[in-house]
Amino acid sequence: MAETLNWGLSGPATLIALVVGYLFGSIPFGIILTKLAGGPDLRSIGSGNIGATNVLRTGNKKLAAATLVGDMLKGTVAVLVGARFLGGPEAALAAGVGAFLGHLFPVWLGFKGGKGVATYIGVLIGVKASIALVFAAIWLSLAYLFRYSSLAALVASVLTPLLLWFWVGMPKAALVMAGLTVLLWIMHRENIARLLAGREGKIGQKG
Repeated sequence: MAETLNWGLSGPATLIALVVGYLFGSIPFGIILTKLAGGPDLRSIGSGNIGATNVLRTGNKKLAAATLVGDMLKGTVAVLVGARFLGGPEAALAAGVGAFLGHLFPVWLGFKGGKGVATYIGVLIGVKASIALVFAAIWLSLAYLFRYSSLAALVASVLTPLLLWFWVGMPKAALVMAGLTVLLWIMHRENIARLLAGREGKIGQKG
């Protein structure tokens, strides 16, 4: 999204964008794809989470990859729809927030959703794709060095608002992504506790 666009938008339009984004974000791709493949209800296995990590616990890597892509795309599509049809950059950000909240707290699933990393990245792709690439580079580097997926995502999410503000000059987007980062950390509080205790599972570690 061009930083030079007008950010003015009426309250009702922002609310509409938020709701539309929420509807996109609340699509439970993990549950839908797993059921279509004849697998179990994700809520009954592993962490009970609806994201790609729990899909991977079914043993189907392709299904997990498809879930990852779906959860990313619903964030990206929400942002792009907001930008194109609902009022521009501010609507795009509102739709992105809605998509993230929809993934975390989908009304169809009793408000119990995923932890949000994939949708966070998807929103970031829609907001500023170049920063999403930096996020991916940071994640890959830290994941390779330390073998902790959660740690890599958490660190990359902290750096994201700083990059948006100071590198590409998008302060409003930076503030919005900072808010999503806080939520991301809250949703990963159990992972953080395990990291501090040295009990977090490493990438590729069995059992």
